[in-house]
Amino acid sequence: MKRVNDKVTIITGGARGQGEAHARLFAQEGARVLITDVLDEAGEAVAEELRDKGYDVHYKHLNVASEEEWVEVLAEAERRWGRVDILLNNAGIVGSMKAADQEALRDWQKLTEINQQGVFLGIKHVAPAMKRSGGGAIVNTCSINGIVGGAGSFSYQASKGAVLMMTRAAALEYVKDNIRVNAISPGLVMTAMAEEEGEESNRAFAAATPMGRGARSEEISKCVLFLASDEASYVTGANLLADGGYTAQ
Repeated sequence: MKRVNDKVTIITGGARGQGEAHARLFAQEGARVLITDVLDEAGEAVAEELRDKGYDVHYKHLNVASEEEWVEVLAEAERRWGRVDILLNNAGIVGSMKAADQEALRDWQKLTEINQQGVFLGIKHVAPAMKRSGGGAIVNTCSINGIVGGAGSFSYQASKGAVLMMTRAAALEYVKDNIRVNAISPGLVMTAMAEEEGEESNRAFAAATPMGRGARSEEISKCVLFLASDEASYVTGANLLADGGYTAQ
């Protein structure tokens, strides 16, 4: 199939969960993948496993909130492969899951630095590289919590709403440069991040989802693959909902 054959792909938060699933699928589909994360041991292990299977996959440390580290990641990708074709802005955290009046300023700042500033820096530094190579595709990980409100997780919802609008703004800004920018908005996905929210919370979320379950990481990865591939050549500024019908209610 090789739907992203030879496409140089940077994945943030690629050491585990959805990011790891993205790395595995994109490698299988022919991409040259640079996995980035702050979980160095896990990220190196994923990259090494995929290289042992014959895929062109490497790992580089990246704190997405650090502009200096983004510069280093771009330099690594261009040194190794000469260009960047795809960016998956996947890294993110849930945060404290508190109401606004209970949220500590530092917790708000930490979440915003990762979920929002990380996406900003990714677009800021990757877009020029894509311009140099004639275009590309960026997929930002949003969430249904950036579309519909709910009690709790004030900071998380705010950050994902921001990511959605950043996606739309960047899509219009870079369309003339042949750079497509889209978002993926999952509902419940059964990852380590979901486990941190607790079994009771996940049960309630699944019960409120028309399909009655959370997604497997691989199901989200296939949606991301479509948005990043040339099959979505006429799609930009879109937000693909992969939520088991949750927002259709």
